[in-house]
Amino acid sequence: MLVALATSACTGHRPPPAPPVVAVAPPVLEGDATYLSHYFHGRTSASGVPFDERKLVAAHRTLPFGSVVRVTNVKNGRSVTVRIVDRGPYGKNYREGTIIDLSYAAARRLRMIRDGQIPARVEILRLAEVN
Repeated sequence: MLVALATSACTGHRPPPAPPVVAVAPPVLEGDATYLSHYFHGRTSASGVPFDERKLVAAHRTLPFGSVVRVTNVKNGRSVTVRIVDRGPYGKNYREGTIIDLSYAAARRLRMIRDGQIPARVEILRLAEVN
């Protein structure tokens, strides 16, 4: 019996590889949005590109870089589409339920500059490929 097992294991027949595990984010996220201060303008983001507060970009803790999301200000219904280029939020904002940090330009479109932190809905429009 051992000989039969040993010879069958060496025949080169292997089961097909398991499909890769891909983490799928829910299509809609609910939480708070904040915006990054002027301090980060021009600094290198986690994706390697300089952070430009004048562009429609954002930071998210887990979405792949290059993903595109629509952020809606739940208070006034205004929306903006941004590309994920950085990681965050961290620290106090994250502990208080913030799910996305926006650029100044995106925050202006949502009319949230005065509030600083708003309730938001984040819809994933395009999930970037993970390399």
